[in-house]
Amino acid sequence: MIRNEIMLITYADSMGRNLKETGELLRAHFRGAVGGVHLLPFYPSSADRGFAPMTYREVDAPFGTWADVEELSRDFYLMFDFMINHISRSSAYFQDFVRHKDSSPYKDLFIRYKDFWPGGEPTQADVDLIYKRKPRAPYIEVTFADGTTEKVWCTFDEEQIDLRLDTETGQRFVRENLEFLAGKGASLIRLDAFAYATKRIGTNCFFVEPDIWEMLDGAKDILKPYGVDVLPEIHEHYTIQTRLAEKDHWVYDFALPMLVLHALYSGRSDRLIRWLEICPRKQFTTLDTHDGIGVVDVRDLLTDEEIEETKNQLFTKGANVKKVYNTVAYNNLDIYQLNCTYYSALGDDDDAYVLARAIQFFAPGIPQVYYVGLLAGRNDIELLEETKVGRNINRHYYSKEEVADNLERPVLKRLLTLMRFRNAYPAFGGEIEIAGGETPETLEIVRRQGDAAAVLRADLAAHTFTVTYRDEATGEMKELAGV
Repeated sequence: MIRNEIMLITYADSMGRNLKETGELLRAHFRGAVGGVHLLPFYPSSADRGFAPMTYREVDAPFGTWADVEELSRDFYLMFDFMINHISRSSAYFQDFVRHKDSSPYKDLFIRYKDFWPGGEPTQADVDLIYKRKPRAPYIEVTFADGTTEKVWCTFDEEQIDLRLDTETGQRFVRENLEFLAGKGASLIRLDAFAYATKRIGTNCFFVEPDIWEMLDGAKDILKPYGVDVLPEIHEHYTIQTRLAEKDHWVYDFALPMLVLHALYSGRSDRLIRWLEICPRKQFTTLDTHDGIGVVDVRDLLTDEEIEETKNQLFTKGANVKKVYNTVAYNNLDIYQLNCTYYSALGDDDDAYVLARAIQFFAPGIPQVYYVGLLAGRNDIELLEETKVGRNINRHYYSKEEVADNLERPVLKRLLTLMRFRNAYPAFGGEIEIAGGETPETLEIVRRQGDAAAVLRADLAAHTFTVTYRDEATGEMKELAGV
C-alpha cells in the first residue's frame, strides 16, 4: 500500500552489495526517514544497468532472491520497474524468435518492419516524423537461424528490443508479468519508457492518443485486484504530466530539480512559486534520480535564457562537474539531462542542499530521494573516468562501512531529522499554501491538516531557512531543531 512517506530510489547493489545488505542498512540507520523503496531493476539484464531485462521472473543472483525482496516489503512499501516498451535482445523470448522465426510462439511479440510498414520500409517522411533516439529509423537488423534477415524495431540500445503490444502475444506478456510482479510485494509498478510503446503509422510513435490511454488503463485494470497502482515514467513538457494527472494517474515532478536549482542559484522565488501553485498534487517529487537532472521538463516554466543560465551555473557553481561529462566523450549525448549529483550541483554546500530538500519535502506530493542524495553524495569522478559513462558520476557504489561513515557528517544528521519530521508530522497529508515575501528571495510554504500546521520559511539567496510546526500537545508553534 502506498504511504505518504519518503521513498528511497536505489539499485540493489548500491547501498551494500545486495538486497540483504540494503535491507540491513535501512533498518539499522534509516527507520522513520525512509518509508518506501523504489528498487531499480533487479532482474537479470543484458545492458543499461538493469533496464534491458531478460525476464521478470527472477532476481539477478548477485543481488539475492525473491525472499530478500519480500523481506523488504514487510517494512517498506515498494516500487518495481516494468519496461513496457522493450525486452532484452538476450532474453529467451527474442532468442526463440531468432531461432524459429515464424514458428516461434513469440513471433508477434516484436515489431517487424515487414509487417508494420507498407512495403516493409518507412518512407523518409515516416522516419522524419518518428520521435526517436537515433539519427535514423529505429531498428536493428536481425539474422535468423535460417540465414534470412529482417529489420526489427529498436528505440534505445541494441540490447533493448521493442515489444508489440497490439497483439494477443504482447497483451498476454504484459498481463502475466504485471500479475507476477504484483504478487511479489509491490505497491506500485513504474512503467518505464511507456510513451514509446504506442506506435502507429502517420504519427510520431510517441505518446500516441488514444492508444496511450488504453494502454495505461489496461495496466491499471490488471493491477487493481492486487491493490497495486502504476506510475508512468516520462521526461517531456510539463503539460504531459498535467494531462496524466487529469486522468487520475500518479505522475513524476521532474520539473522541480531544475526549478530548485534556478531558485538557489538566482535567489529568486517567482518561477518556483508559480510551479508549486499549479503542479499536480497526486505526484512523486524528485531532485535526483538514477538518470540526470531533467532539462526538457522545465520548458516554459523557465525561459530558454533561464534554462541556459541554470545549466551554466551548474557547471560554474557545481563541484567537480564539467560540460565535457555531458558529451560523446563520456558516452552521453542526452541533451535533455545533466549528469551531476544534486549535492555537487549545489557546490557540495550543506546549507543549500538541506534547503533544497526542505523545499522538496514541503512541495505537493510524495518525495523520492535517490540513494546518492540520501547520503549527500559528491560526484564520483573516479567511477566516471573508469567507465567513461556520464551517468556514472551519480552512481557511486556505497559499502556498508561507507554508509555508516557518512552518517557522522552534519549534513546527514540535518537531512535525516528533516526526513523523519516529514514522515511523522500529520500536516503533510493536507492543504498547501505557497507565498513569496517582500523581497524576491523569500519563499514560504505552509502545510495544514486539521490542527496540524508546518511552515517552511526560506531565504533563497542566503540559503537559510526555518521549519516551525504546531505542537500537537500544547498547540504552540515550535521551531524544528537540528535542521
